[in-house]
Amino acid sequence: MEPTRTPTGARRARLAQALRLETTSGVLLLVAAAAALIWANSPWRESYASLMELRLGPEALHLDLSVAAWAADGLLAVFFYVVGVELKHEIVAGSLRDPKRAAVPVLAAVGGMALPAAVYVGIVLVAGDPAALSGWAIPAATDIAFALAVLAIFGRGLPIGLRTFLLTLAVVDDLLAIVVIAVFYTATVQLFALLGAALAVTAFALLVRSRFDSPWVLIPIALVAWWLMHESGVHATIAGVLLGATVPADRLYGEREPRTHQHEAAVRPWSTAIALPVFAFCSAGVSVADGGGFAELAAQPVLLAVAAGLVLGKLLGVLGVTAIATRFTGLRLPDGIGIRDLVPVALLTGIGFTVSLLITELSFDDAARTDAAKLAVLVGSGIAALLAAPLLRWDARRARSADENRDGVRDSAQPRIGD
Repeated sequence: MEPTRTPTGARRARLAQALRLETTSGVLLLVAAAAALIWANSPWRESYASLMELRLGPEALHLDLSVAAWAADGLLAVFFYVVGVELKHEIVAGSLRDPKRAAVPVLAAVGGMALPAAVYVGIVLVAGDPAALSGWAIPAATDIAFALAVLAIFGRGLPIGLRTFLLTLAVVDDLLAIVVIAVFYTATVQLFALLGAALAVTAFALLVRSRFDSPWVLIPIALVAWWLMHESGVHATIAGVLLGATVPADRLYGEREPRTHQHEAAVRPWSTAIALPVFAFCSAGVSVADGGGFAELAAQPVLLAVAAGLVLGKLLGVLGVTAIATRFTGLRLPDGIGIRDLVPVALLTGIGFTVSLLITELSFDDAARTDAAKLAVLVGSGIAALLAAPLLRWDARRARSADENRDGVRDSAQPRIGD
């Protein structure tokens, strides 16, 4: 028997459900980024810059960080916790459980990271700006929230397997991006702090599998793990991923659903409503009104390199690797999905945004390249979304063959996106 909810409780439940929707996340990110761009280019742009530079936090703990740093290092760890939980569930019980079924999107994710990086490196070298090579990973990332939001809005009527393919690809993409951040964007490591972080994550892992998995116990341990990871020199968001990956994906102690589902349902609304929009607001405020304005930013090779990597690199990398894998190996796409569906999906992976903006913050020391790369992330992601949207609608209206994935077996009936 379901417990009776008070009107206030029912409203909270509806709000939490709305915040778990992909479309809600995409809209909030878009609004936050637009607000930042408008403020950063308004007559009051100096107040935006001052707010981002405002320092908060206890100096004794080395946490007297700027507002922008708190958004990137602190709030974004909440988003990466959700990513860690999703990864754990997909590996144990989801689309990554079956290696053969997961192989094509995994390979597509690798191609969708390698080729954009190659496009970026080629452009900055041809343009004679080798100092910008540190930003090679910026166009390699995919924004799960934005990509799935566009698919949910414009992909209605397409097979649901297409969403699973995109989700798997994007989750693997995020995992690889996390590895890139940990390996290539960590200058020095404090081993004792890193060991302390590992111990805190271990304590979290033991408790989250026990009967004593109360948030009042887990949250303090998670905060200690985050602080020690920050102290170690490894980007603090890595703590979020590690903590999320410890959540069990099986049912324990007679529970009705896996704890990955419970944690995702509890944390995602906070990620959607606060962490991601605030990060977008703090990172997307590129000013083109000062100095040479847009012309100065456009003169930076990183602008073309990042935008081309996101749009062309992602398209060719995802589509090319998938076509090669399905043509020359025994691997096949899921039932109901063909190469034709992957053109808009490959474009969707070019929506970099969250992780691309984070890597931008870590890549450059000078404001000119940083602002140019941020503007390129916004422009490239926007172009990718605008190209993908009509292609999704066109694809949904086209008739589908009985063996769309060409594996020699008639496709099984597929639920549709939006049904």
